Parts: sequence; structure tokens; C-alpha cells
Amino acid sequence: MIHAISTHLFSNHRLTTAALERIQHAGIAAIEIFCAPQHLDYNNRAQMMELCHWFRDSELKVHSIHAPLYTDDVWGRSGPHAVITITEPVKSRRILMVDEIKRAIELAELVPFRYLIQHVGVGGEEYDERRLEAAFASLDELGVFARQRGVEILLENIPNGLSSAERLVHFLGETHLHLGFCFDIGHAHMREGVEAAFNIMKDRIRSTHIHDNDGVKDLHLFPLLSEGGAIDWKKAMDLLRSRPDQYPLLLELKENPEFKHPYDSCAEIFERLESL
Repeated sequence: MIHAISTHLFSNHRLTTAALERIQHAGIAAIEIFCAPQHLDYNNRAQMMELCHWFRDSELKVHSIHAPLYTDDVWGRSGPHAVITITEPVKSRRILMVDEIKRAIELAELVPFRYLIQHVGVGGEEYDERRLEAAFASLDELGVFARQRGVEILLENIPNGLSSAERLVHFLGETHLHLGFCFDIGHAHMREGVEAAFNIMKDRIRSTHIHDNDGVKDLHLFPLLSEGGAIDWKKAMDLLRSRPDQYPLLLELKENPEFKHPYDSCAEIFERLESL
């Protein structure tokens, strides 16, 4: 499998070409860019053009981008108005949120990528038919906009009542949306279990988020290196290897001062996972 990482690892810092060069130097083949204003300001033309010129001459490829979750630079802590969700039932508000996601997709016009990773709802959100209808309206519009730019939308399983593996499969069956999945192994571990979620989602998985946790909190730990993780990585890798051509092995980790050279740590994780 292709080895990739998400820039979620340093998403509290501005995305610079220096950081990208360090990732490339670590032997990592591809990245997912996490769209957070403090990290990637897709409305900042200067930052976008800097990235465009760098990727044009680089071997490092952008596999995907993660859709923005907030409009502020403090992870939504400025208030509910900062949250971006495609399940917003009030149409006037939802239009603004969908437009914000479109601005992120437009990055593909400068830096080509294949997939947009999209949440359905926010963490902890309960099941609600009205919100699913809002999600369908949002994705129907976003899908057309993305396809015009060569981008496919992947839905991610997250810890809420709308986005379990089973709920996502049911949602696509009901709406007939032709979308794939990003299989988040840490989120699956917190809900129905890694094996159960993988078996439900496997036909549509086109990308992954690899990280560890204790089964309760969404910690985004370094697999096989951090203390406190509880995923059975031997079993998980056996599952992931069953469809190696469908998706990359993509780490989505949280910055940890314990790991002073995080890209080297990522390379070590890949080596350990592949040796299991």
C-alpha cells in the first residue's frame, strides 16, 4: 500500500513548503491536506500559489484534502457560528457552509487531488432524518461541483448517530449517491469495532485514516509508538491488506511533543505496520 500522512499532524501551524519538504525527505509518498484556517487558508491567494509552484516540481503528491470543519482558527471554540456541517437543516445557513466547502475544493484547480474527505454531521450528533435530508441536499450539490474539478467525495465514519459504517451504507443506498468511503480505523474502534466496520464499508473504501486510541476518546495516537492505544494492529493490518490496491495507508495523527521528529516517527510506524 502507498504510505501517506495527513497534515492534521501539524494542523495548528501554517502549512509551508518547508514542512512538505521534510515529509518528502522521510520517504512518504502522498499527503492529505487538512483544511483548517490556521493551517491552510484556501482564501489566501499567496499561500495557494506557493503550494501550487512547490507541488508542480515535487514527487510528493496530494492524495486528498479534508473538508473544513470550522471557520475560525481555534477549532470552533469561538462559538456555534464557527461550525461547518452539511447536516445544517436551515437552508440559508447550509448554503453558506456548502459554499465554504466549495472554496476548499477549488484548491484542485491549482494543486490536483483526487478525494475530498467529508464528515456527515459533527461528533456526538444524534440520528435525525431532517439532518440526513440536509446532508443529501449538500452532497448532491457538492458532488457536481467536485466532479467538475476531477474530485470525488468520500464519506468518513465518525463517532455520531449519522456516520457509523452501517448508517453510511444505508444512507448511500437510500439516496443513490455514488460516493466512496474513508475508513477511519480509530473511529471504528470507538464504535462497532474495526473488523465489523471494515467488513461493512470495504467495497467502497478509497482512503483510510490510521491512528490509535483507548476505545473511548478520539486521541489520534501514534500506532505502535504511543502508550494508551488499544487497537489490535496485527489483525487490523490483515484486514487492510485484503484490498491493498483500493486505498493508501494514511496516518491521521495528533501532534505530540513526545515525538520530536514526527515524520521520522511516521516512517517508523509504516515500517512496523508492514512488518506485522
